[in-house]
This record gives sequence, structure tokens and C-alpha cells, in this order.
Amino acid sequence: MPQTDDTPENGDHATLTAPPTRTARALHLGRRALGLERDHDGFAVTSLHGDEAEAPGLDARETAQLRGVRRFGATGALLMALGALGAGAQPVLQNPVQGLRLLGLPARMPSVALTLTMTGSAMVVLAWLLLGRFALGTFRGGSPIRRLTRSQLDRTLLLWIVPLAIAPPMFSKDVYSYLAQSEIAARGLDPYAIGPAQALGVDHVLTRTVPTIWRDTPAPYGPLFIWIGKGISALTGENIVAGIFLHRLVALAGVALIVWALPRLARRCGVAAVAALWLGAANPLLLFHLVAGIHNEALMLGLMLAGIEVALRAIESPPDVRFRLRGSPADRRALALLVAGAALIALSATVKIPTLLALGFLGMALARRWGGSFRSVCAAAALLLTVTATVILAVSLVSGLGFGWLSPDTLGTANEVRSWMSLPTLLGLGTGLVGVLLGLGDHTTAVLSLTRPIASLAAAFVAVRMLIAVLVGRIHPIGALGVSLGFLVLLFPVVQPWYLLWAVIPLAAWATRPVFRVPAIAFSSVVSLIVMPNGGEYPPFIIVQAAIATILVCGSIIAATRNTLPWRAEGGASDGTRTGDAYAEVP
Repeated sequence: MPQTDDTPENGDHATLTAPPTRTARALHLGRRALGLERDHDGFAVTSLHGDEAEAPGLDARETAQLRGVRRFGATGALLMALGALGAGAQPVLQNPVQGLRLLGLPARMPSVALTLTMTGSAMVVLAWLLLGRFALGTFRGGSPIRRLTRSQLDRTLLLWIVPLAIAPPMFSKDVYSYLAQSEIAARGLDPYAIGPAQALGVDHVLTRTVPTIWRDTPAPYGPLFIWIGKGISALTGENIVAGIFLHRLVALAGVALIVWALPRLARRCGVAAVAALWLGAANPLLLFHLVAGIHNEALMLGLMLAGIEVALRAIESPPDVRFRLRGSPADRRALALLVAGAALIALSATVKIPTLLALGFLGMALARRWGGSFRSVCAAAALLLTVTATVILAVSLVSGLGFGWLSPDTLGTANEVRSWMSLPTLLGLGTGLVGVLLGLGDHTTAVLSLTRPIASLAAAFVAVRMLIAVLVGRIHPIGALGVSLGFLVLLFPVVQPWYLLWAVIPLAAWATRPVFRVPAIAFSSVVSLIVMPNGGEYPPFIIVQAAIATILVCGSIIAATRNTLPWRAEGGASDGTRTGDAYAEVP
């Protein structure tokens, strides 16, 4: 037989390379999909991040503009607080302004109250966008030649928060569920087994304030939050106003933790602290829903971010630190920080369980610090799981609430709501509507039983992908956590507007590219304005009237302040050089 180029010559017994089998190809594709291939050098998610330099403070003209923006936003917050006296999520009973001649006036004029609240909301959103000029600069790349300082941003944020902190609840009635579930626990009953109507009675003052859909529903929150609420109920009893005030203090404590941790995490990722605070802490979604709406996401996110920052202080400590209990003082300090950080994250999970995901990314970062081997992954997992199990066990037992919060029925309580912001739910609702229109019947429930599990698997795959990326050093754990939480929120069976903060706040400390920031800013602005301030619905004609009035008022304010507030971006000179007044020019 003639010799060919593929035939070994001179008696060479080299083995011919066989084509890869289907199994080998499948394994290769699977490993590549998970990011396990060593030659996998492309990773699109990392393109969301770029280092962002700090910049000098504002000049005199820009500082004057900043004061105007601050007052503009504060005026909007005051209008919201005033309108909330009539258009807020007021309690059915014990309304403190009912019957008062002056403070009760907004409740007797629903159109005016809604107009005040909507106008104030729009002003706060516009002020936030204007403030972004001093925090971010343009979206075409580069960094502003000047930024506002941290103290300037803190004063602005505080001024906007104070009116909302003393206003009636807005945008949600969940705080009344908190009060009722806390009272159930205070009576020694199990809030994870029975709802307010059964435990307190249908005519109880706290049950009457709970939205109808949740009156027969057990508590979906972790034992730490119910335990805190139990203490509040012991202090306030059936006094709704006092209970709201104390729950808002808890939410403000969570916001304070966010403000403390976010700039520190941003510096670890090479991001400007004021830019991260502007997008994360000054976000209208946080102001409207965590402060005004009193949602327990404030405490959940605050504990999670604080725990991540504390733990990263240990994980990113000098290489000679070995995390030994009997080692040097630096070793013991690093170990203590790691345990404290993991404990804080575990505590956040006893408010709402999704933050347990953060422990996975800390574990992978720790395993990479210890060599990145399978053994190091197991060691990091064992340490963090021990801390987490200890915290969860302690809180569940000491609070007296047990482990009912971990039951599938409790964890799936939110699925009662069909939210159009959830992609799998939207797909199911759309398919069901099409079926009805075509005369095929309403198969929404059947479609949801398919789309929701598939979406859960997709979210789990993204999380695993990000965990591996952290282990091999392709992405910072903050970025990986934010991306994973983002997919979790979008693919979650139920998505409320404030759930977007689960992803936006961590990503604010890591993602700097316009491909993230522009959609995040747009979504935050739009979603902040689509929820009614009473946490329910208004007649359409009242909404239309209030919307028209809001547009006219805001348009008039923009026209009146066009020369004093930075409504228009300022550019450089015609020859391409920077002008002295350009505060957000691209280098």
C-alpha cells in the first residue's frame, strides 16, 4: 500500500490521533460553558467593569449648581411627604391625621394629594439625574475632571431622606404585614404556620390594615426580622403609628449600613466612591421603597454588604496572613474578620434568604486565596458553612421561632403574586392571554409551571458560572455577586420594583461601563415613577389628571431654572480643548 503523509515512517509506532468522541465533545462544551477550560480567555461579563479614577472637587460655579440640585430634590421630597398625608399607604384605622383641619386636608382632596406626591417623586428623580452629572460625568467614556466630594453627597442624601423618614408609609403596605406578623410572634404563636386573620382575628386593628391578599398568609421572612418585630410589638402593642416609626428606624439602620459599606467596596474594585454611592444609595428606588416604603430589604442588603466588606478585609489581607487561631495577631485578626463577615451575611439571610448567595462568592474568593484547589474549596466551604449554620441555628432557637421559615410553603409565599416584571411570569401571562384570544383556553397556570422552573435552572447556571469565575480569578466577587443577583431577580417568579436593588447596589460598586449604568439609571428612573404612592390603585381619571399636572409643573420648573441648574451638558471649546467650566468632559 502506498505511503501517505499520515502513515508513520521508518517503523515509527506513534499512535494516530483519533477524532474526539461525542462524549468528549460534550464534556469539552460543558467545561467551556462553565468556564473550566484553562484556555478560556473570553469572558463577556468582565467588560462591565473598568477602573475609575477619583477626581478633584467641584469649582465655585459647580458647587452653586449642586446646592440648587440639592434644594430641588429636597423640595420634591417635601412635596412627597405632604402628599402622602392623603395619597400615602395610610392605615385603615388609627390614622393620626384623620379629622384634623389642616393635616387632614390632603386626605379630603385625593387628586391634589396624588398630584403633590407624583410631582415630588418626579422632582426627586430629576434631581438624582442632575446629581449624576457631578458624580459620573458623561456616558461616552472617561472620567469627569471634577466630582462632588463624599461630604457633599452625604449632605445631599441626608437632606432628601429626612422628609421621607417622617412621612407616612408610601408605595407599599407591607409594613402593616410586618406589624401583624410581629404581634403574632409576640403572642407566642407561630407566624410561619398561621396568618393574621387566624391568629389575631379578622376585626383586629392590625389585621384590618393588612392587604387582603396577605391576611391568611404566614410570614415569609426570616427569624431575625420577625424577632426584631416581636420586640417592637412588645414596646408599641397595637399602636400602629409607633410601630411604623420603629420599623422605619430599622430600615434606616439598614440604609446606614449600605452607605457605610458601598464606598469601601467600590474602592476595592477601583470605582469612584461617590459614583457608587450615587447609583446605589441615592437611587430613587432606595429612597422611595426602602426609606418611604419601609421594606426589610434595607436591613437585608445592609447586613450583606457590611458582611462582605468585613470578610474581604481578611481575604484581601497581606499574603503572609495564614488565618491561624494560634498564629500571630494578624492571623487571629484576619480569622476574626472572616468569621464576623460571614456571620453578618448569615444574619442577612435570616431576614431574607437570597443573600446566602453572597457566602458562595466569599468562599470562592477565600479558596482562591488558599490556592484554588479542590481541597481549598472544601476547606473554605466547611468554614463558612460552620459559621452560617451556627448563626442560623442560634437565631432560630434563641428567637423561639424555630425553623418554619425554611419550609417550602414559607419560601414560596411570594409566588401568590403574578408580577409582570418577572420574565418567566410575563412569558406565562402572555402565553395564557394568547391562548384566550385564540379560543384555546386559559393555560396560564400550566405555562407558569414550566417557565418558572426553567428560569430557576437558568439562574442557578449563571450563579455556578460566576462562582467558578471567581475561583479562577476572572472576576471580582462583588461583580460576580451582582451579576448573579441580577439574573436571580429577572428570573425570579415574583419581582417587585425594590427587588432591583438586590443587583443594582452591589453592581454600583463594580460595574462602571455605560452598557450597565445607562440601563440601570433608566430602569431606576422609570420604575420609581410607576408605583402608586398608596401601594394600590387609583381611578384612571385621577391618575391622568395628576400625570398631566405633574408634567406641566415639572416643565415649568425646568424652564424657570434652565440657567441655574445643569439641565444641559457642558462641552469643551471648539478646538477640542477643555474649558474651565466643563465639569463632566471626556478626557
